[in-house]
Amino acid sequence: MKNNNYTYKTVFSLVFLLIYSCGIEKYIPEGEQLYTGAELELETVSDLKDIKEVKTELFNLIEPSPNATFLGMKPALFFHYKAQREKPGFFYKFLNKSFGEEPVYFSDVNTERVEELILNRLDNNGFFYSRSDSETTIDGKFASVNYSASLPEPYVLKNYNLESDSLPIYKEIEKMLPETALVKGDRFDLDLLKAERARLNNGLKERGFYNSQEDLLIFEADTNQYKNKKFDLFLRLKKDVPARASIPYTIDSITVYPNYSIEGDTLPLTKNNVTQVDSIDFVQNELYFKPELLKSYLLFNEGDLYDASISKQTSNRLSALGSYKYVNIQYTELDTTATDGDGGSLAANIYLAPLTKRSIRVELQAITKSNGFTGPGILLTHSNRNVFNGGETFSVSANFSYESQLSSGNNSSLSSIAGGISADLIIPRSIPFSPSRFKYAVPKTKISLGLDLLQRSQLFTLNSVNGSFGYTWKENQYVYHQLDPISINYSRLTNVTDEFQTILDDNPFLSLSFEQRFIAGLLYNFTYDEVSNINKEYPVYFATNFDLAGNMLNLVSGSSKTIFGSEYAQYAKVDADFRFYMRWQKERTLVSRIYAGWGLPYGNSQTLPFVKQFYSGGPYSVRAFNIRSLGPGNFNAETENATTDYFDQSGNLKLEANVEYRFPLFSYLKGAFFIDAGNVWLTGNYSDIEDDQLRSSFSQTLFTDGKFEKDWLKEVAAGVGFGLRLDIQNFVIRLDLASPLRVPYLPENNRWNVPFFGNVDNNMTLNFAIGYPF
Repeated sequence: MKNNNYTYKTVFSLVFLLIYSCGIEKYIPEGEQLYTGAELELETVSDLKDIKEVKTELFNLIEPSPNATFLGMKPALFFHYKAQREKPGFFYKFLNKSFGEEPVYFSDVNTERVEELILNRLDNNGFFYSRSDSETTIDGKFASVNYSASLPEPYVLKNYNLESDSLPIYKEIEKMLPETALVKGDRFDLDLLKAERARLNNGLKERGFYNSQEDLLIFEADTNQYKNKKFDLFLRLKKDVPARASIPYTIDSITVYPNYSIEGDTLPLTKNNVTQVDSIDFVQNELYFKPELLKSYLLFNEGDLYDASISKQTSNRLSALGSYKYVNIQYTELDTTATDGDGGSLAANIYLAPLTKRSIRVELQAITKSNGFTGPGILLTHSNRNVFNGGETFSVSANFSYESQLSSGNNSSLSSIAGGISADLIIPRSIPFSPSRFKYAVPKTKISLGLDLLQRSQLFTLNSVNGSFGYTWKENQYVYHQLDPISINYSRLTNVTDEFQTILDDNPFLSLSFEQRFIAGLLYNFTYDEVSNINKEYPVYFATNFDLAGNMLNLVSGSSKTIFGSEYAQYAKVDADFRFYMRWQKERTLVSRIYAGWGLPYGNSQTLPFVKQFYSGGPYSVRAFNIRSLGPGNFNAETENATTDYFDQSGNLKLEANVEYRFPLFSYLKGAFFIDAGNVWLTGNYSDIEDDQLRSSFSQTLFTDGKFEKDWLKEVAAGVGFGLRLDIQNFVIRLDLASPLRVPYLPENNRWNVPFFGNVDNNMTLNFAIGYPF
């Protein structure tokens, strides 16, 4: 009862604070009126199909914007006023810093300027000779404006023509006109004309016109032939256009400097340092990059017309090699007086400044894993770039870490020592395919081999060997692919303690998942990521992974379920992660995320291997619950067997959703409010498993409570919370405090909980992590 009273008082206090924020009138200075916004009315002589779009465009011109309103109140403005007092206190200073807004007064409004902006925009949209007006309404300490505009019938396009001329540039423009976005009957639109001019200019630069510029193209509108509001549009070149801008250019020579020094001078062309491949000169005193390999990254040749887009793609491909810190393609006009129709010629010089060939990198790490283990680590990496003079990078890494499990129920005292060594060879080509097959970026071939050891106190030691062969490549600015047609992992469980053996004996389902020692198959990842584009206001992120294992081994082994004496896993697994970002000023972001994953064991496997199963709960999942303390379904490990708290709660189906609002606090310190929901389940008919041990009371409870059925929504866990993030140049240390909103393993009528003030056990969970959750 005491907790409920406290809850009611807290809620009442918050409601009172919001209501109190309505009373801001007393803070408005004498002689000022608070600007509450504007309305816009349009009067048209006829129905317009896009009048809503026109009104939206005009309304966006109205400035300034009034103070933000929430449920009819202005809490952001209230926080600002309270923080201006002589002794505002930490609470209001904090709220003002995070959410406060400067007041917008009517004296800041310039109605005449807004009217001019509206008229100018109407002219740009074909509504010539429009009228605009405004009316101000003052109500005590508040003021608003009503803008109005009278729109005549707009001018629409009748014909779009190109003025004829004998210059080569006119012939190329004529070829591009059919692809125009300007359509007969369209309203006059200045933005469309600008876009058409940019399109034509880009097309000319892709057709050899090296000196083409947008401002050389002129549009002229003629309304004299029509009594109604129509116009003909004519396109021509500006008068007195330089001859150099109206002729195409051909690449006459190509010279590449594979070992160029930014500080030093360009090497002279002599017989001793020039290698020629297909008429391309490669200048290097000592062999740094094999010319025949480097040539395959160039997308233009001697005799080709200049193409700005091909030049940019070539630069991107050379930069993606990973061997160069500086790539610069320069063109020089060889005949600056060319005026005839045959065009001019260019010399292309490609300067490539290499990165340091060898490097050693040492990283001191703070490691946080999805299974709750946190601790210090060290990573040493030695890299040798361009090791075989073809852009190849060979690196060897060694790592060591000590980790202790935090906030994971009965097993919070567990610790582990992990170490490993790995070697990677990255070849900037897709063996056996030629780089010329790929325009945007050349796929890279990656060969990896690694050894890992994990010693978990009180439980076991896990040794593993892994190797892979695959490709990575970017299809465009946002799309990334990774394909590993060969992926192998072999693990061996040793030094099993009596405590862990008891866990395995109590749960044969878990024991089976550890017996899948050999995993060999195919991995594929697809990622679409707009988040790195800071200019996008609403970027999206989507990633999906496909994991198919055991099929090839099944063909090789025949009726046997083992390979090299070890049982191998056979399964299919897929997951998808979708995120939507809404960005505002002052680094405010609302992130929504949906995640789904499903794994299907078949053939040689009755369960997914333990390392391939899904888990829920923890700092990168539903943060109101401890690591792996959720699911499957409404299964409650604590009521069944205390030793299973960490190891049993997994499944082959996972669904999660998250919403997080991020905002700045002070300098590098950021804040967040969030809500998480999700769980894991079991799919399939586990009653068909022949092992009699799996028919134990414990296992039957696990399968029954954890099965995914039509009422799965009742078994979704949910939690809310807030967090602090120290973000220093994208290195993020995160603290999130969360509390359950819905607990799926409680009785069905008792699953809802009042966050932070309810009576469920573990009503608050503190998560420490490195990096953002998503």
